[in-house]
Amino acid sequence: MSEPTHSGLTHVTFRPAEQAERLEGWYEAHARGFHQGRTTEQARQYFRDHLEADEVVLRGFWQEAPALGSGKIPVATYSSYDKTINTGRGLQAVRMVSDVTVSPTHRRRGLLRAMMTADLRDAVDRGVPLAVLTASEGSIYGRFGFGAATFQQRITVDTGPRFALRAPADDGSVELLEPAEAWPSVAAVFKRFHESTRGSVARPQFYEPILTGAYDFESGLDEKLRTAVHLDSAGTPDGYVAYRPGPRQDGHRTLKVSDLVTVTPAAHLRLWRFLADVDLSDTVEWDHAPVADPLPWALVEPFAVRVTRQYDALWVRVLDVPAALTARPWGHDGDVVLEVADPLGHAAGRFRVVTRNGTAELTRTDADPDVLLDADTLGALHLGGVAADVLRRAGRLAGTDEGLASWAAMVDTGPAPYCLTGF
Repeated sequence: MSEPTHSGLTHVTFRPAEQAERLEGWYEAHARGFHQGRTTEQARQYFRDHLEADEVVLRGFWQEAPALGSGKIPVATYSSYDKTINTGRGLQAVRMVSDVTVSPTHRRRGLLRAMMTADLRDAVDRGVPLAVLTASEGSIYGRFGFGAATFQQRITVDTGPRFALRAPADDGSVELLEPAEAWPSVAAVFKRFHESTRGSVARPQFYEPILTGAYDFESGLDEKLRTAVHLDSAGTPDGYVAYRPGPRQDGHRTLKVSDLVTVTPAAHLRLWRFLADVDLSDTVEWDHAPVADPLPWALVEPFAVRVTRQYDALWVRVLDVPAALTARPWGHDGDVVLEVADPLGHAAGRFRVVTRNGTAELTRTDADPDVLLDADTLGALHLGGVAADVLRRAGRLAGTDEGLASWAAMVDTGPAPYCLTGF
């Protein structure tokens, strides 16, 4: 579908098989926007495998009559596809937004707004109640109703003599496998993690070539990736770690964790014991540790774990308030009238939220609101990754004292959300 718009530009929405002639230029615009090298046939094929397997819809803006060049490369890109998110009460459909770029030559012309608005409208029309993305800049997506909802930590762990667990290792075992050989176990463990972990998002197809070492989108064939799988006492895989050696600096040797997924506390700690036992390394670095990581509390010397950064992981946008809020867990029983402001209109309105025994019922109402908030704040609250009182003190929640207290007791529930899917 093409529609002329934005003075000399054409907004095109398509699937890869529909307009193959536009695909190569779209790839190059995407690579350019994320400061990657020019694409190769191999890179394009691996990327296309993902586009087809995940039924991705692509968007872009092309110049109709460029002053210079062929005009094959669009000045903006965008992609989206539907998968599932674990809301804490099971899996719910979610629109995943990715690959957003706008050329510096065409900023501040409303191109992202046009693509985002059209895509979110499509999600609403299809009955998808939530949209998610991972953000490279935090100031971009709040105006579209997205709020930072899950968080991660970058940690550095001293795996020398200071590394000692307070309790002995579990009665399971660890197998060191070639990445491709480990893939069936890796996929099975992540499936269990996704089905049991609040905040988890289903992974796109491109995780398979990355975690098998077949293709890394930054370096090609990944010859240094290693994979260890943890087996419980019955021999069932319940965790894995993918890692590689990092650069050696001034004699200091580091292992870099690419992916660490577990479904039991025992597997989590045993895999850290495994990483500490790897020879020729002094520290282990991991960019995606949970904020509520048990590792420091499991060590004799908790300061062996050093947090070097905390940052957002997943941004959430509520599109259908009743469908989204009834599909998440709730804390104390309560009854409040919630007013949501949404410049795009999808979540706007007043809703009576009644919670009983961990579930909620929502109805639209004209009653005076007890709590007022914007759509991006509702997104931030949705998975329980930030407390309502924190947002109230930040000026992002307003209302009556009684209403705000009731809302906080209702909406703040554990466990902390955790997302290990980047896209």
